[in-house]
Amino acid sequence: MKRIALILSAAILGLSSASAAAHEFKLGSLEIDHPYARATPPNAPVSGGYMTIRNSGTEADRLVSGEAEFADRVEIHEMKMEGEVMKMRQIPDGLEIPAGGEVVLKPGGYHVMFIGIDSQFKEGEARKAKLTFEKAGTIELEFSVENIQKMKDNMKMDHGTMKQGG
Repeated sequence: MKRIALILSAAILGLSSASAAAHEFKLGSLEIDHPYARATPPNAPVSGGYMTIRNSGTEADRLVSGEAEFADRVEIHEMKMEGEVMKMRQIPDGLEIPAGGEVVLKPGGYHVMFIGIDSQFKEGEARKAKLTFEKAGTIELEFSVENIQKMKDNMKMDHGTMKQGG
């Protein structure tokens, strides 16, 4: 009997840690996967927020605004190349999430901009913010603070040791 209880406890713990690792939020037909914010140096005035937003509905929706107690403003931005220059700009009409599709907010592309942050974002912290969608409404999310450089370093591959086909 103790063995069964132990196995059940382990299974429940495994499921709860898997759901915590998944870090997903749902609002109507929208699913928001792994919202995270960039760790900042001391006294930085801004940070970026990233995630994947999926829309399983039959109508497009639009991310129109955000708010956070730790920031003066939350804006929706995009970065794109204009000629030889990478430019960042606010998207005043919001970001469309197509029906049956997804939009990835990531460094160097679409993102949520936390402007006028009240303190340094430190790796391992979580910051709560609200995002508002045109049709689905408002949802409170928890943004995990991550060190973007560490993530990039972990994804690098040593191509020097790879054999090329032929």
